[in-house]
Amino acid sequence: MVFAASGQEATTDPSKRSYTLFNPTPEALMRELSADRPDKTESAHTVDAGHFQLEMDLANLTSNKPDTTAGTGRTTAYEVAPMNLKIGLLNNLDVQLGFIPFRWERERGIAGGPTEVSSGFSGVTPRMKLSLVGNDEGLFALALLPFASVSTQSDTLGEHRLEGGLKIPFAFRVPGWDLSAMTEVDAVRNERDRGHHWMLVNSLSLGRPLFGRFSGFGEFFSSVSEERGAGWIGTANFWITYQANKNLRLDAGVYIGVTSAAEDWHPFLGLTWRY
Repeated sequence: MVFAASGQEATTDPSKRSYTLFNPTPEALMRELSADRPDKTESAHTVDAGHFQLEMDLANLTSNKPDTTAGTGRTTAYEVAPMNLKIGLLNNLDVQLGFIPFRWERERGIAGGPTEVSSGFSGVTPRMKLSLVGNDEGLFALALLPFASVSTQSDTLGEHRLEGGLKIPFAFRVPGWDLSAMTEVDAVRNERDRGHHWMLVNSLSLGRPLFGRFSGFGEFFSSVSEERGAGWIGTANFWITYQANKNLRLDAGVYIGVTSAAEDWHPFLGLTWRY
């Protein structure tokens, strides 16, 4: 999201192309704070060159009711400080590292079956974002965001695996509104064997200022897998943000599953901080 409570536009200057990791963008030329959280639609804007950004959940919870068709019991999970660390390399390029320091998950067995509990560090997700157009100005912004997800042998949540994909976020500049969307193609590890399958993701996010420093948002997310027996995942997501200052934003919201294959509830509380 790229909303600022003030609604002011960032100052732009063609000379920004000369700024790099070792020649940081001056504060007066920095873009409005834009984050890939808390929605599932990634931002089409990068972190300014030479600046660092932290995006993190302070708390979250996942709750999923039993599914007798899929043979799964009630699942509850929480994560400790899942985060995405970013640093701007060029005016239109940043690199990122996402990871979850600790995840705990419990699945209660169906009809009195055994309860399974797992926990651990769930690997890392290196990413990079390249802005193709509209990073600083214009009515339309578009970026490419390739990523890989690598689990580790110390992860007790599952076996070692490598996944990856390409996200294509884009946004439209509409006065008084925040309108963004994303298309994504992923190669995801099969649940039943060592192969991979394709997954197609699409999302649409819309927001606007509410009052003072608060803004409200809504999003629809869709994920379709080619794996045999996999169901369509659809969620309706809602959240509010509070713009504490130009470099700090707080957020709180919930993802709500609207299809049987989606997680039922995922409330969260988090922040974005830029330096």
